[in-house]
Amino acid sequence: MVKITGQKRHSKRLKAMSGQKMIQNVGRAIFAGSDEVRVEAQHLISQGSVQGRNHVPSRPGEPPNWDTGVLAGGITNRKTGAVSAETESSAPYSLPLEIGSAKMAERPFMRPAAKNKRRRIELLVGSAVNIVIRRG
Repeated sequence: MVKITGQKRHSKRLKAMSGQKMIQNVGRAIFAGSDEVRVEAQHLISQGSVQGRNHVPSRPGEPPNWDTGVLAGGITNRKTGAVSAETESSAPYSLPLEIGSAKMAERPFMRPAAKNKRRRIELLVGSAVNIVIRRG
């Protein structure tokens, strides 16, 4: 005869993995991660910048330098679903800066911000999952 131990505990953990607490915890972690991307993008824009008369445009391939504050101020994040969120920039010139145009080389700020925060977001989500599984 074979004796199986831990069946109740395992069943409880599996149930927790698909429950409302899991969705709430992971959703909060994803939103927190999108906020970290927002802050990182704003940081990349402001890093080493000079405003006003002494403003110097960034070089191609580097994040744009802060000038009027519209670009950095227009970066927001919002929850888009139970376990989804997005970070976006509403400045009218965001896309040409990010991907370039016929007249200007790209000066990405959102993609580098997301790349810089990818591992941190993975850790946030992993931690949220582990908390729910451990507490069951």
